[in-house]
Amino acid sequence: MIMKTFSLKKENIERQWYVVDASDKVLGRLSTKIADRIRGKDKPTFTPHTDGGDYVVVINAKKIKVTGAKFTDKKYYSHSLYPGGLKTKTFREMNEKFPERVIEEAVKGMLPKNKLGKSMIKKLKVFSGPEHDHESQQPIEWNPTV
Repeated sequence: MIMKTFSLKKENIERQWYVVDASDKVLGRLSTKIADRIRGKDKPTFTPHTDGGDYVVVINAKKIKVTGAKFTDKKYYSHSLYPGGLKTKTFREMNEKFPERVIEEAVKGMLPKNKLGKSMIKKLKVFSGPEHDHESQQPIEWNPTV
């Protein structure tokens, strides 16, 4: 008996929309679950070279938690590409000004570092408050066990 390896094709992809409430969830543990869902690793049809994942909408990003001393010690770096243009912000500063970017950067770091990863991160929609713009997609409530 010959077994054939399954390979997902574009026309066979079925995408769902999920909404996650990030209130009082730990950043790293939630981000791994979101990255797996966006990549499609939780599906039996997972193929590493194909974008077969689902869309994820994260609400209440402002209420995300971190463990240990990361609240004051974790740093985010950006560079202007000019000499001496390195800028540093702590988790506290980022969470006050740009709470969406905290989750986006955590998930982006867990996706492939190529064109496929760039297309996958577009399926993540993050909102700092409880309201979101994707009711028309009829997202399913998803509470990952973290």
